[in-house]
Amino acid sequence: MQRSTPLRMTVAAVMTVGGLAFLQPASAQAAPGDRQAAFTAAAQAYDVPESVLLGVSYLESRWDANAGRPSNSAGFGPMHLTDAAALSDTNHHTDGEEDPRGDTNRPLALPEQTPAPVEIPTSLRTLEKAAELTGASREELRADPAVNIRGGAALLADYQRQLGAPLSTDPAEWYGAVARYSGAAESDAAKFFADEVYDTIKSGAERVTDDGQKVGLKPVPGLKKIEKWLEKLGLQRPRRDGVECPPTISCEWIPALYQSLPGGGYGNYDLSNRPVNQKIEYIIIHDMEGYFGPSVDLVQNPARAASWHYSLRSSDGHVAQHIKAKDVAWQAGNWYINAKSIGLEHEGFLGEGGAWYTEAMYRTSAKLVRYLARQHDVPLDRAHILGHDNVPGTIPSTVSGMHEDPGPFWDWAHYFHLLGKPLHSSGGPKAESVMILPDYARNQPYYYGCDRKNPSADCPPHGSASVWLRTEPRSDAPLVKDVGKHPTGDSLYSVYDHSARATTGQRYAVADRQGDWTAIWYLGQKAWFHNPASQPTAVPSRGLVVTPKPGLASVPVYGRAYPEAEAYPAGVPYQEITPLQYTFAAGQRYTLGLAAQGEYYRAVTFDASPHTVVRGKLKYYQIQFGHRVMFVKADDVVVSTA
Repeated sequence: MQRSTPLRMTVAAVMTVGGLAFLQPASAQAAPGDRQAAFTAAAQAYDVPESVLLGVSYLESRWDANAGRPSNSAGFGPMHLTDAAALSDTNHHTDGEEDPRGDTNRPLALPEQTPAPVEIPTSLRTLEKAAELTGASREELRADPAVNIRGGAALLADYQRQLGAPLSTDPAEWYGAVARYSGAAESDAAKFFADEVYDTIKSGAERVTDDGQKVGLKPVPGLKKIEKWLEKLGLQRPRRDGVECPPTISCEWIPALYQSLPGGGYGNYDLSNRPVNQKIEYIIIHDMEGYFGPSVDLVQNPARAASWHYSLRSSDGHVAQHIKAKDVAWQAGNWYINAKSIGLEHEGFLGEGGAWYTEAMYRTSAKLVRYLARQHDVPLDRAHILGHDNVPGTIPSTVSGMHEDPGPFWDWAHYFHLLGKPLHSSGGPKAESVMILPDYARNQPYYYGCDRKNPSADCPPHGSASVWLRTEPRSDAPLVKDVGKHPTGDSLYSVYDHSARATTGQRYAVADRQGDWTAIWYLGQKAWFHNPASQPTAVPSRGLVVTPKPGLASVPVYGRAYPEAEAYPAGVPYQEITPLQYTFAAGQRYTLGLAAQGEYYRAVTFDASPHTVVRGKLKYYQIQFGHRVMFVKADDVVVSTA
């Protein structure tokens, strides 16, 4: 049974390493040894250059131990040793109430279907091989970072020997073994992984890990790489077919099927001609709630009535494109957003099994999004780069069933740093709007529900991009309510419930301040979060805000920006402009993300010739109303500078 209040708060100790103060999770305080020394010892034991071992680990985990929890692709520890025993076979487009098309004009009826059994590749069984090579137990390789690092070193040395390459002190000779470590079956994916590792070695890196270990990789200027070893791996060449990806990443074409179905239906997406007929405004970040192979199979099955443009693999960052950007995927649960967005599905789970995403996938995703944003003139901010969990329900009845991914463990601050648009403060300490920006590693709010087999169990402490929102400025105050998500109940501390959370990069108008607490306007109410000056969880942020026009007691909000009835031509049914169950009252303010003209893409036939874009005169503003963005009519509000 789910509970609405925590049984305990996160237990952590404050430590200082290299002049940096940080919170160490209780589960990691007893971690033995020195991480830097562990890399040195493992490199010496298996004749692997230490720079190579550090570089591979950085691209997998950024040297974090993650308290022994598996990643979103079943990888453990700093070396991301994979164990198929941690696998699951779910996918978030096969679970829950959300219609991925998000079009109330054609409600979804999913067929009953049993997924085919999936063969587990060797890339998801590297922990087993590491145990064989080192003599360590699987439990030790999962839980002990030093043993895990030895396992990774043993694998690299084994790959080097299999290639017939020397156990050389020259990192250049290890290019093939590094590429093999990616687990990729595609030559481009293996090369991308190896190139990113070698770029990291060349430039160097230094950071304090999630469990307080200060680790450094000294730069190796002039680093070479002997690429002949990659050729000896004999990997396959992926089908590219004009993929819309930057040349610096591994990307293949695996098309979603477009097929007519019995009874007049069809799958698996809608043909369009973007950006000629509609501007692409959004890029949507999902996680699969599943694994790469089964998810790619799903998007090729038109009977599932779900699709997205790109799938990204966790272990090596490999990308599969399924739909051209000009066409509309059925992905976000809101037809208005679908028609104006590109969807990216990332391998992994928002809570179950693991709480972390690999650096390889973060880097590929950021390169792809940066490329798509340039191609389609999409601003790199949190009003346009949305999580699936930021997409609003279309009408009141769909609000509670909307999905929650990529969840509180997606590191938005790190992601925007990789995008080349780091999130930062703008404005003074009394600014009238703020951006949520906690220190991801130190910010460890309480959650439960990470284990679906034991859904009431506490989640292990872990860095998070989210902060809890309360009804009063005190840590034991109730969470704020969400009448759409929980019409008759309280918000939950579940990892799957964001109804009382604000997340990194989101901008909100300030409602009040008291001591170390800040209140924002959120879903029509004051929502308080802890924001001490010594460790802020939000920073000043200049921008535009909206408030009700004088004389209006309250303003309705909407989940889609559809045109007025008069704009629809003959033969195109009018789509109701239906308010959601929320309003905001006079005196409240919400940050403005973008302006939108009322627009509806009529596309309900397999034959694209009758597809029509309906545009009206009605103007909307997108606002950060809760955890999700929503829309207000421009005629209902006044815009001002905060």
